[in-house]
Amino acid sequence: MRRALELAERGRGGVEPNPMVGAVVLDSHGKIVGEGWHEDFGGPHAEVNALAEVGDRARKGTLFVTLEPCCHYGKTPPCTKSILAAGIRRVIVAMRDPFPKVDGGGIRELENAGIEVQVGVCETEAIALNAPYLKLLRTGQPWVIAKWAMSLDGKIATRSGDSQWISGEDSRRHAHALRGRVDGILVGSGTVFADDSMLTARPPGKRILTRIVLSRSGNLPESCQLRSSARQSPVIVFTTTEVVGRLNGWKNDGAEVISVEGDFLGGVLNELGQRRFTNLLVEGGAGILGAFHDARLIDEVQIYLAPKLIGGIDSLSPVAGMGIGTLNEGADWQTVKVEHLGGDLHIVARRRLEGRRQI
Repeated sequence: MRRALELAERGRGGVEPNPMVGAVVLDSHGKIVGEGWHEDFGGPHAEVNALAEVGDRARKGTLFVTLEPCCHYGKTPPCTKSILAAGIRRVIVAMRDPFPKVDGGGIRELENAGIEVQVGVCETEAIALNAPYLKLLRTGQPWVIAKWAMSLDGKIATRSGDSQWISGEDSRRHAHALRGRVDGILVGSGTVFADDSMLTARPPGKRILTRIVLSRSGNLPESCQLRSSARQSPVIVFTTTEVVGRLNGWKNDGAEVISVEGDFLGGVLNELGQRRFTNLLVEGGAGILGAFHDARLIDEVQIYLAPKLIGGIDSLSPVAGMGIGTLNEGADWQTVKVEHLGGDLHIVARRRLEGRRQI
């Protein structure tokens, strides 16, 4: 199953809003004879890919799969049909699929056909792998990844606003790869004014990246790279109903302008969820990151920690807002990865799954 999870990871950035799935086929003697993963949205599922070249060697064998096989017709036929046709005797499943058209139905179909099914092997790892998919199903909102680069003393810029570049080249390449696998990258109006960035992935990833700007006031530059490239690469500006008219120029230049009433950030995430955004990258600035943090809307953080000391009471920190009142309020996070990227450290942390079960 751990090998199947490794294979599933290869689909990241290519399969969303579908889940990442991996599969391993063993023959009747317990020898691995086939491997596969869900490679691209709309393409064959992991089980079908794993069985594709196995032939009769799968008969009376075992299939390990990281997610319950589907039992409905969607963009592809049901995987349960392929499993039955292959003559598999036993299926080991990491976790049930809560998607309404599956949700135990695939398991029941296999069991009713006389196949032995075991569920729950490496379930915790499978839940973590597909946390964004599971959140989208459960809440209708994308997985929110907050990302920033900072110095050893937690600064994202000097007192004069200089921030290019805190992190090294390896970190910047990694950050662009991260951009290339998400559905949208979100910033506030202050970042648009200060950086005039294209907010693109270089080189482009598998996904069509949507650039998203939040501006409650409707105050955005009359001329900037985002606006001038809106017809070439999608741009969405979220604002409030009272000031939406201020952004007619952006709309005329190709940007989509959406007004939100009531809970602003919640409304933004609901709209993106309706568009089946699975992963949203929030890059700042500090005010936007602080607002998401105060509303407890951040699911994951990706930090690039550079060996620099900036200092200064007026130097910028990554997360503004009100912040927490006691340290216990910030105890629901866990580090899931630390790696070296050149001279920098790359740190990934997530909110703990305990108490907010994903399935």
